[in-house]
Amino acid sequence: MEFLKLYRRSPVAMFGLILLLGFIVMALVAGIVFPKNPLALVGRPLQWPFTNPHYLLGTDNLGRDIAAQLFYGARVSLLIGLVATSISIVIGVVIGALSGYYGGWVDDVLMRITDAFQTLPSFILLLVVVAVFGTDLKTVTIAIGLVSWPSPARLTRAEFLSLRTREFVESCRLIGLRDRQIIFREILPNALPPIIVYASVIMATAVILESSLAFLNLSDPNIASWGNMIGSGRAVLRSEWYVAALPGIAILLIVLAVSLVGQGLNDMLNPRLKRQ
Repeated sequence: MEFLKLYRRSPVAMFGLILLLGFIVMALVAGIVFPKNPLALVGRPLQWPFTNPHYLLGTDNLGRDIAAQLFYGARVSLLIGLVATSISIVIGVVIGALSGYYGGWVDDVLMRITDAFQTLPSFILLLVVVAVFGTDLKTVTIAIGLVSWPSPARLTRAEFLSLRTREFVESCRLIGLRDRQIIFREILPNALPPIIVYASVIMATAVILESSLAFLNLSDPNIASWGNMIGSGRAVLRSEWYVAALPGIAILLIVLAVSLVGQGLNDMLNPRLKRQ
């Protein structure tokens, strides 16, 4: 209840939460509302939205139901966003925690590795990984997570650098707690709020990265994803613009929703705003 009370202070954040819940509902009911394969050919190609009561959002240039692909695409985007974000946060937190807690040569080595990953733009590195290991959904999801960890690693390191000299950490050392216990039981819970907020940025970025790969035909072609829909619709963009516009709007809205939820979490976890 306290969580909702603090979160409801921001109408914009509530709007983002409602919007995100809408996409989650779409993903959950996709198999019920559209029990058939969303990539199946269902009718005449390029039927405009609201011209056929059976396919309210029309059909694409191959004759597939656009509404069905949008619902199943919500599953793909949320799955990729959650899994890729989890991978990047876990890797980033472990590296950042070890670097910030121990300092010295450990910090130097881990930060040089982080710098090496940040030398190339994440999308270029992602293209290389996908080109080498394949374009199936599992590979793409893991690859997005693997190229997204440097930023949370640096954020975690900064938090640990500021917390490792606090009194409660010194007390833990005096009573004989091991480094592992101090890092993950004592310091990490205090460092998590900004990391949780930043996770929303990673999730939004993961959705955009997958869509970009799909647009370039470098994502799994056997799934109904919004990026694949845009890639398919670019061939008829001048005449039947809705084929690419509808999934584009969906991507815009889910990125907006995740960003607004992250903003709400930031306001809620901000101690200065809590006291107001």
